[in-house]
Amino acid sequence: MYYLALLIGPQQERTPDEAAQELTDYLNFQAKAASAIRAGDALYPEADSVRITGGPDAPVITDGPFAEGAEIANGYYVLEADNLDDALALARDIPEAKRGAVEVWPLVDCAQEFGGQGSTSWLALLLEPGERAYVPGSPEWEAVAARHGVFGEKASGHIKIAGPLHPPSTATTVRVRDGETVLTDGPYIEGTEIANGFYVLATDDRDSAIQLAAQIPASIVQLRQLTGVSGF
Repeated sequence: MYYLALLIGPQQERTPDEAAQELTDYLNFQAKAASAIRAGDALYPEADSVRITGGPDAPVITDGPFAEGAEIANGYYVLEADNLDDALALARDIPEAKRGAVEVWPLVDCAQEFGGQGSTSWLALLLEPGERAYVPGSPEWEAVAARHGVFGEKASGHIKIAGPLHPPSTATTVRVRDGETVLTDGPYIEGTEIANGFYVLATDDRDSAIQLAAQIPASIVQLRQLTGVSGF
């Protein structure tokens, strides 16, 4: 099974030494978990993000920042594991779990057959209001999935990996404090907008990424540029 791990942590400046140590910690994790990692990277600051609403027919594009709280998504991984327990064991070793949290979301499926090409990569996190977060396999969900299939065919040259998420009730938040793992049912921050899928897009510039993300059939798309430091 595949799992999306969202890395949630504080917004803070780091000294060069702190940044170097953090990079070392992540490289060590990636070396240890390499066989289970299918994708992953750090995100540029939330201030550089873009929020797209209105859907493909009438997109409204707003520049960030948007975060109202002290903690935001700082990165992601797509993990492959036999079961949730194994995925949570991987997540507890992600450095972010020690200072923030890691949200682990089961994926309905994970499409990796795309050949996305571009000099920059972007995480597009898809959000829906509660009433439009349909149960996987329901007629409503299948109708939306068909629209994503059409988008995938049109944009396949710029998609690197993508997948729909199971409902928030299946998510688990992982924290590590004083060496002890703390598991909480549900996402780290529960709001009226529910994460229900993601794409990693590859384009040659920011404007192209925004134009592409605006075509995704979702109520809300949060677009963040990836730093490229992970090597995945």
